[in-house]
Amino acid sequence: MIKTRTLPPAALTIAGSDSSGGAGIQADLKTFAACGVYGATAITCAVAEHAGRVASIAPLPPERVAEQAQLAAEGLPLRAVKTGMLYSRAIIEAVAGTLEIYLSSKPLVVDPVMVSSSGTALLEPDAVAALEAAILPRAALVTPNRKEAERLLGTEIADADALREAAERLAEKYGVPFLVKGGHFQGEEAVDVLCAGGEITLFSQPRVPGRDPHGTGCTLSAAIAAQLALGMELKEAVAEAKRYVTRAIAGGFRHGGHDLLDHFA
Repeated sequence: MIKTRTLPPAALTIAGSDSSGGAGIQADLKTFAACGVYGATAITCAVAEHAGRVASIAPLPPERVAEQAQLAAEGLPLRAVKTGMLYSRAIIEAVAGTLEIYLSSKPLVVDPVMVSSSGTALLEPDAVAALEAAILPRAALVTPNRKEAERLLGTEIADADALREAAERLAEKYGVPFLVKGGHFQGEEAVDVLCAGGEITLFSQPRVPGRDPHGTGCTLSAAIAAQLALGMELKEAVAEAKRYVTRAIAGGFRHGGHDLLDHFA
């Protein structure tokens, strides 16, 4: 006899498709599954890439992106949403409208994807203002890396000590919590800084030496969204996601001169 199973908590990722499977929608779905969350998707762009090179970006029509998110919201008991690569002003505006109409009550984790690890621009220049105006103020958490935080602030973040000030300034500027990631700095510990409600919290994990994997930002934001979908409070969700990413880095793979995460390590 077939047993009827109850669907686990669900989360939606609105992001680009990475043909290498290391980042984007693919990384998000692996992360959701590893965390015990049912994953739904709205694909914004088809990206032909691997860890070392982006060959092409093909954005979907904005109305198709919005339709995917709408149908996911209609058909599933979504408990959290994350956004990754949004790419264009038109897609951002379409996503913002869908969030407002169908998903306004769900916690939103925003990974403000701007540049790939190989240096390719993943957000069109005229889309930055749209991201700032239409997406960031809706977030339960924004998770920029150092370069993205510098772009949003318009100033350099010279060292790990400056991360705290950056997190405070970004949270004040946009009125929402910010987690500024410090993984690209040196040191024995990888430290991320959360500013939420005017309070600073540091999240530290031992740095895995000799590893610089593709897709860590996507994976961290997806893991936070998954923990929020499971009912965790923000700080607890960030701490658990940070531990998860550290395990994925430590248990990862090496191929073709590039590091890859093991999302099920």
